[in-house]
Amino acid sequence: MNQIKEQSMFSCSGNVIEVDGREMGVTMLSEEPVVAVLENVLDEAECEAVIEQSRAHLKRSRIGTEKREHAMRTSSGVFLDETHSSIVTGVKQRLADIMGMPLSHAENLHILHYRPGEEYKAHMDSFTRAETNNRIATIVVYLNDVEEGGETAFPKLGLSIPPKRGTAVYFEYFYNDPKTNALTLHAGSPVIEGEKWAATLWVRRQRIRG
Repeated sequence: MNQIKEQSMFSCSGNVIEVDGREMGVTMLSEEPVVAVLENVLDEAECEAVIEQSRAHLKRSRIGTEKREHAMRTSSGVFLDETHSSIVTGVKQRLADIMGMPLSHAENLHILHYRPGEEYKAHMDSFTRAETNNRIATIVVYLNDVEEGGETAFPKLGLSIPPKRGTAVYFEYFYNDPKTNALTLHAGSPVIEGEKWAATLWVRRQRIRG
């Protein structure tokens, strides 16, 4: 494996971490790049509240810095900022704390909804063009259980993480070696039965807000 040239932001020396007074089980799926699954990130009430606050505001998902609709991404979504509710503020703070980053480096919380057949084909979360303040890490929290499908898949790593309410997938892609970053190519697999709700937080290398 490639040697990591920058220290991971994710601090976990065992199989449990505590954030915001909440113990979360951790399973490290990859160390280079870091890909980890965390359990008990959100409770049922928090998941339901985020879903309900998002439901009436969903719009077709877009891709790229030009924000265009594309067949590779067929979900719907909405960004929630701190003005929506104290629950959204608390969720965003907890996710940023897990990632070891201040809120000033975090984008707004992005809620996604997938119906049967909807997906997000394999892609990278970092920007493809030169960007002075690129994304460096992602955390995706499943807000509901999915009857079938909807996994987060990393094809180059041979990983596929099924949706489970309150569980999160965390991964980093800020390494100096572009080959290591490229291993975080990932996809939201098609939902086969049921629906999928997820909350995503991306963080940047530098602050993007005061």
